[in-house]
Amino acid sequence: MSKSLGPIKLIIFDLDGTLIHSLPDIADAVNHVRQDFGKGKLGLDEVRLLVGKGARSLIERALPEAGPEQVDEALERYLGYNLAHIVDKTRPYPGVVQTLEELIRRGFPLVVLSNKNVALCREVLTELGLAKLLPSVYGADSFPYRKPSPEPVLAVLKEYGVAPREAVLVGDSINDMAAGQGAGVYTVGCSYGYGENEELAGSDFQVHDFASLLELPFFLQNNSAMKKG
Repeated sequence: MSKSLGPIKLIIFDLDGTLIHSLPDIADAVNHVRQDFGKGKLGLDEVRLLVGKGARSLIERALPEAGPEQVDEALERYLGYNLAHIVDKTRPYPGVVQTLEELIRRGFPLVVLSNKNVALCREVLTELGLAKLLPSVYGADSFPYRKPSPEPVLAVLKEYGVAPREAVLVGDSINDMAAGQGAGVYTVGCSYGYGENEELAGSDFQVHDFASLLELPFFLQNNSAMKKG
């Protein structure tokens, strides 16, 4: 595959489970809401199975018996608590800062595309000192559709004027892989994240740690001339 690769002009990163280990804070926020609704505490693995499709989906799955009005109330409580405690336990995965810095040095434009709302994305990136490396952020409220739909990926490609085979999507879940494959971009599955291994089976490449991205054939060349604009 590496012989046929053309210049890569854009790298699209998922956030939770790809760049940052945020599950403990997400779980705390979920359990805060469940406690308010008289429900028992969920473990990390139980919450992990609920994440990936945005906050509303998370709350609907965490409170399966709740009606629409209760979900609205629970979602507001979840978002408020999560924002107030967004980096209590959340940290970048090992090697994220150094790897992003190296990708930037090699000339690759980087963006974040998450199913988390933009405000929360920007807050957590700022608090963790990653905002300066990842100033371009798209979230659940940036476009009409969310991953696993390919539409958010296609919208980002359009904004950057990049063809699908000039872009790579890096993520940890079936939602990322489905969105990337549907849009026709290359996909890299992060096996250290929150998705099950079988969710990444169709990815073009897989990495077991973030720093291994630098060893993929996409990124070995220096694309300093390929920056946006």
